[in-house]
Amino acid sequence: MLENVIEWVLSFLIPLCEMMGIFVVGVSSAAAFGRYLKGLVTGKPSDIKFRLANGLALSLEFKMAAEILKTVLVRDLKELTVLGAVIALRALLSFLIHFEMKQNEHTAE
Repeated sequence: MLENVIEWVLSFLIPLCEMMGIFVVGVSSAAAFGRYLKGLVTGKPSDIKFRLANGLALSLEFKMAAEILKTVLVRDLKELTVLGAVIALRALLSFLIHFEMKQNEHTAE
């Protein structure tokens, strides 16, 4: 009974987290492109790269949340291995984005 309820709830939560991640990427990309175009017109420099990286990092957090929720539904070791690899890759991407943001922060000072 409880297992069915958990599966039912997760069937809504996992795609919701995935969609939030996709939405954040779209909004961040559009906003960064808008800032880029504004910078072309006005000639003022802007922190486009930092803001885009921040949006991508947030998006990865939503996507990793969905992957973590998927661990509840894992039935066998093969699924767990694939899920673990996906989580590890997303964590690595998140780390690299944060590292890039720190490098840009230091060069801007």
